[in-house]
Amino acid sequence: MNSIYSVGQVNNYIKNMFQQDFLLNKVSVKGEVSNCKYHTSGHIYFSLKDETGSLTCVMFAGQRKGLAFSMKNGDKVVVSGSVSVYERDGKYQLYAKEITLEGAGILYERFLALKTELEEMGMFANEYKSPIPAYAKTIGIVTAPTGAAIQDIRNVAGRRNPYAQLILYPALVQGEGAKESIIEGIEKLDAYGVDVMIVGRGGGSMEDLWAFNEEAVARAIFNCKTPIISAVGHETDTTIADFVADLRAPTPSAAAELAVADIRGVFQTFENYRQKILRSLENKINFLQQQIKYYEKRLVYGNPEFQIREKRTRLLDLENRIQGAMQGQVFYARQNLNIYIERMKGLSPLEKLNQGFSYVENQKGSVITSISQVKAGDELNLQVTDGTIIAKVTKVNKERSIEIG
Repeated sequence: MNSIYSVGQVNNYIKNMFQQDFLLNKVSVKGEVSNCKYHTSGHIYFSLKDETGSLTCVMFAGQRKGLAFSMKNGDKVVVSGSVSVYERDGKYQLYAKEITLEGAGILYERFLALKTELEEMGMFANEYKSPIPAYAKTIGIVTAPTGAAIQDIRNVAGRRNPYAQLILYPALVQGEGAKESIIEGIEKLDAYGVDVMIVGRGGGSMEDLWAFNEEAVARAIFNCKTPIISAVGHETDTTIADFVADLRAPTPSAAAELAVADIRGVFQTFENYRQKILRSLENKINFLQQQIKYYEKRLVYGNPEFQIREKRTRLLDLENRIQGAMQGQVFYARQNLNIYIERMKGLSPLEKLNQGFSYVENQKGSVITSISQVKAGDELNLQVTDGTIIAKVTKVNKERSIEIG
């Protein structure tokens, strides 16, 4: 009886057969790009086709460094990679590692070889790169005297800082003699002593940009003492000069943005500093004025004449307070005295006598307050307001009446 296998087992078996085939593990295929889709994950899905058929391809995000241009439908390309089976769908496809435009393959191989060699030599290392000055006064430019690149740089520089000096070395940037012209421009501007240098040109094919992939140009950039910004081609173009330069700009316009400080921002910074200094001076002046007033007060207060006047004023105040206190005490004492006088009047015998009362005492001077103290025949002294009456008791009556003869 024949063995029965699952779909997955069959697909896995076929995949192993593909992996064991040496030719399919490292293959280069040329054709026209179709159904090209850049996925949000970073993967690129496309097909290669010619007059005989079509081949499904994928380049994963991790392999994107093997693509030096923006691929689109209709491009004639050479795709290098391996052919394997995608087990889930049971379909084979080409897993791309490198993609080059057809006809530029040889140049691209030279580019990768030189890039690897110079990288191993340390010419791309960050420790050899110089910082770009923040406020460059003189900007050297190595590019063609005509074309979009120099116009873009002039426009951006004029807008950002019309006072910056642009020094152009009109170089050949393409064709025979371009390499030597670029090197000469770098060396002359470096010797002249510019603050920063822009080396580049507008976009083009790999053949057009090849002068910036020459080893001699790379070494001239590396040996230059002046900081260099490379600005070769468009944003997707990459050259050896970009790796060696101190800073890479995606376009010549962007290079001008990096090299030329925006003077409006500088002026605004100066204005902010000016306002800050004015505020500080104002605060300092106000503080010193307050200090002067404080010391003036202290000086006035410490003046002997002021002290004497102050003490006199104090003395007069105390004197007035004492006088006021004394007058208050006298008035209070007088009030109390009047009260006591009135009270004494109420207790004074003379007052009683003036009111018609009399004061009775015996011949010994003892006050008579009861009938038990007298008897008939006793003599009594009756004190009245204007003198003394001597009377003799004739009869004593217990009904609170005394008969005096």
